[in-house]
Amino acid sequence: MIGYVTLGTCDIARAAAFYDRLLGEVGAKRFIDSPRFIAWSTGRGKPWFAIALPYDGEPAHRGNGLMTGLLAADRAAVARLHALALELGGSDEGAPGERVPGFYAGYFRDLDGNKLNIHYMGA
Repeated sequence: MIGYVTLGTCDIARAAAFYDRLLGEVGAKRFIDSPRFIAWSTGRGKPWFAIALPYDGEPAHRGNGLMTGLLAADRAAVARLHALALELGGSDEGAPGERVPGFYAGYFRDLDGNKLNIHYMGA
């Protein structure tokens, strides 16, 4: 159902380095790479994740209540990717754990303060 998600950034080079490492761990590669907009995907026809310098020229800022969920292959991947996000300079918003039966997630903020989670659905 989701085609893509775009998060704003104030420093596209710094954000790109963060997401190259993080999204590379789940097999995503850049397929759009411009000075203002970069997008990653795991394959043709799959959803994408993007970062962009805001079109209006104003500073990027995070939305209150806005969060992007990144799907992981299993619970171990949730823990590994959450730890990597923190290692890359992200901040912890909730350690990996089961939130409700069958939903295992870890929460973090990226270098621009955008809130994300890494999650796995299943036992």
